[in-house]
Amino acid sequence: MKKPSYTPADLNVGFVVAIEITAKPGEEDTVGAILQGLVAPTTAEPGVKLFLPYRSPTNPASFFLYELYIDEVGWQQHQETPHFKAAIAELLPRTSTRERVPFIPYFE
Repeated sequence: MKKPSYTPADLNVGFVVAIEITAKPGEEDTVGAILQGLVAPTTAEPGVKLFLPYRSPTNPASFFLYELYIDEVGWQQHQETPHFKAAIAELLPRTSTRERVPFIPYFE
């Protein structure tokens, strides 16, 4: 089954999770590789619209993820996937901070 494509208007509807991650010293590249490895399997999930990891150009230990789900159920389902669980097991010991903040559209 082909995943639907989304118009710009569709990208302002859904359940957003903003995540800030700080890698421990010496773990920056490994954290980056773990996040990059999540892109393909996560964006293939039916409840995911976008999964965009970013890395600070001024602080290589600082990462930001923008995740857009169809709804909160899509986010919950993502957290139950084998690729998410495996990545988190590898990621958490290599980070000093991980803050997740959910958002919903302010205007419709």
